[in-house]
Amino acid sequence: MWPVDSKGIEGLHSEGFRATTEGTIMTTDLANTHIEALAHTRRIVAGVAPDQWGDPTPCDDWDLRALVNHVVAGNFWVAPLLEGQTIEDVGTRYDGDVLGSDPLAAYDRSSLEAQTAGSAPGALEAPCALSYGTVPGAVYLGHRVLDVVIHGWDIAKATGQDPTIGAELVERCRAIMEPELGLLQGSGMFGTPVSVDDDASAEARLLATIGRQA
Repeated sequence: MWPVDSKGIEGLHSEGFRATTEGTIMTTDLANTHIEALAHTRRIVAGVAPDQWGDPTPCDDWDLRALVNHVVAGNFWVAPLLEGQTIEDVGTRYDGDVLGSDPLAAYDRSSLEAQTAGSAPGALEAPCALSYGTVPGAVYLGHRVLDVVIHGWDIAKATGQDPTIGAELVERCRAIMEPELGLLQGSGMFGTPVSVDDDASAEARLLATIGRQA
């Protein structure tokens, strides 16, 4: 279960994240991974049938429309935060329903804004002001990758689509998550880990770590 806060990671503690910014999260090609994550989940959102928007999802508090709304609102937050605005500057801009009458079009707009901001020169090194403190933009963007990919899996499961993430994207998510897994698991971003067989795939292990059964 991920937090209702559309920004996704603001409830975490800055010191734990600062400790990882010189490691894997900074050396991963985050900008390209972020673009791939957005494209991956876009295909799933495009596959939602008109009569499925009120269906339940693996996120207990959200039906399908609320879950997609969370992802899209989170995408919209990326540009202002990476460009140096504060949460107070943004205010209530992305509160409430951001999907309108065409959820896929809203996803596309938010995705374009997010990937443009995440790929801008210096964006990953620049300070990003979140509710718990200021961290490099790479920290924020890394966790947007996780939010987009894992919720893409949730949307696929909820709508009967193929939820496969794929080996390369799984590995990139693991590289982002692993250095700070204990902190993330204690943050409320994740469900309780579930057990997997010894021969489980890397994707099944990633999902189990965040409380999802492949």
